Amino acid sequence: MRVVEYVRPDGTSPFGRWFESLDAMAAAKVTTALSRIEKGNTSRLKWFRGIGECVIDWGPGLRVYLTKAGDALILLLGGGTKRTQFEDIRRAMALNHEYRERKRSGTGEA
Repeated sequence: MRVVEYVRPDGTSPFGRWFESLDAMAAAKVTTALSRIEKGNTSRLKWFRGIGECVIDWGPGLRVYLTKAGDALILLLGGGTKRTQFEDIRRAMALNHEYRERKRSGTGEA
């Protein structure tokens, strides 16, 4: 499975912006979780309303939000913590909708 960042029409990556804000230990935990997903271990993913949430049981309760883009591709939409979960899910759902609309209209992929 390939895991890539979703890039918005303006060239920004919501996941990348969040990831860059993490300290070294949190970034390492997220990188490990994403590596496991790439290897097909999706046991930490919970799917709902078109997006997936990967819970990382460490520190503030890190979360990574993603979506499936075909059979072999996962798009990273963003991240957050347990405390910001509600807003993070709302944002991920909006980004997923944006991606699906772009794909449907043929104006871009990830």
